[in-house]
Amino acid sequence: MQRKVFATMILLLAAATLLAAPQSFAKGKAMAVPLTPKSAELRLALRDLWVGHIFWVRNVVLATKSGDTALAKVEEEQVVHNAREIANAIVPYYGKEAGDKLFTLLAGHYGAVKDCMNATFTGNKEAMNAGVQKMKKNADEIATFLSAANPHWPKGAIVAALAAHAGFHMQQIDAINTKDFTTEATTWEAMKDQIYEIADTLADGIVKQFPQKFAGPMM
Repeated sequence: MQRKVFATMILLLAAATLLAAPQSFAKGKAMAVPLTPKSAELRLALRDLWVGHIFWVRNVVLATKSGDTALAKVEEEQVVHNAREIANAIVPYYGKEAGDKLFTLLAGHYGAVKDCMNATFTGNKEAMNAGVQKMKKNADEIATFLSAANPHWPKGAIVAALAAHAGFHMQQIDAINTKDFTTEATTWEAMKDQIYEIADTLADGIVKQFPQKFAGPMM
């Protein structure tokens, strides 16, 4: 019974974060830039990097739940490597210092996800609340950093998108914890679509800010 109550709490927290997202982020998507070969290449590269984030985090969750600590360690190394690659992707536009800052912020995001995962697996309600607060604070920090770097990345839309992203992490963790793999599969598809929206919005913002770098025939 206690486990069921805890799982319900996780889903309520996830729902609360998801409700913040759709309106403001949909507005940003409607303002997407036309595609040229160079802008399409950037969009595809960022999609690949960001879907890598959810892929490797999912692997950590599965390995941790199965008790395979050696595998979890390897998967976590890939999470860190992927975060560095995402951070490096902005270096050509904003410099190495900005890339290092984004890497630190992404590490904080993963740390909060990991805290929520461990709290879910142990049924620790206090740790879960702390993990959620850490995730919210980190989302605000990432949004503050990105919006300061690019006027086409409005803070409110970024916070909302990251809140939805966090909600999907929590739903996925709970589904894996309860071995509800049908729900987990559905969550993965929605999570993947939403991470593509994040990647596309970041790519479009870069193109809008540096249009001369992406000039070319329309696709």
